[in-house]
Parts: sequence; C-alpha cells; structure tokens
Amino acid sequence: MLAAAREKLDRVGPAQAADLLRAGARLVDIRPGWQRVREGDFPDAVVIERNHLEWRLDPTSAARIAEADSHDVQWIVACSEGYTSSLAAAALQDLGLHRATDLVGGFRAWQAAGLPVRESDGAPPDYAAAPPVRGK
Repeated sequence: MLAAAREKLDRVGPAQAADLLRAGARLVDIRPGWQRVREGDFPDAVVIERNHLEWRLDPTSAARIAEADSHDVQWIVACSEGYTSSLAAAALQDLGLHRATDLVGGFRAWQAAGLPVRESDGAPPDYAAAPPVRGK
C-alpha cells in the first residue's frame, strides 16, 4: 500500500520542501498532538491531525479550512518519519488535490537538516478550538 501511494507522489526532501514553501506551497503537519509536544513543531505549518485531513483540505467540503480554497494548492504533508504522510498525500490526490505530496523523512529529517523548528505549546489546531454548533 505504501509503495503504491508513493508511486503517485513527487516526494520532496527537506531542502526542496523549504524552497517550495518559500514559493507558496503549504506545509500540513498531520502528527497527533502528543507527538508534536514530544518532537516539536514546524514553524508556519498548518496543523491538521490525520483523522481530519481530507475533509479539512477538500475545497468542496463545508468543513474545509480557509487555505483549502482550490484543488491547485500545493500541499506538502508531513508526519514524524515520512510514512503516514505518503498515505495521506496519496489520499489527497485521490480527492483531486493533484499537487499534494509529502516530506521524505518527515519532521525528523526536517530537523536533522537544520531547518527551523520550535517547541510545541500543545495547543489544539485552530479548527478544533471552537467546534461548530450542530443543527444551526
């Protein structure tokens, strides 16, 4: 399954990801909160834990985040080591997000490359801070 997912992707390493981010791509961190607290955070990443990813990034979803306004957004998905992110990025491509890819080696490779990281405050993602009121 992992190999099939990766066949769809033009995966990027940390340096290339940093260049793409400077050019307008968006980094999405899918790690659970406990992992972000343990390892640290990517500065400027959109945090969307894995179980929310598709419906938060699908431009046709009523629950999408504001940045997910087009199928042409270039999303770079990151996890801890680059395994779950490959499966997630392939799922985004299945939704029509044709520029979705993932970060080879994940957060650990980013950090090992000397790219910026910060201590996590453990705060929930913005979309989770105030759940929508149901039935209105």
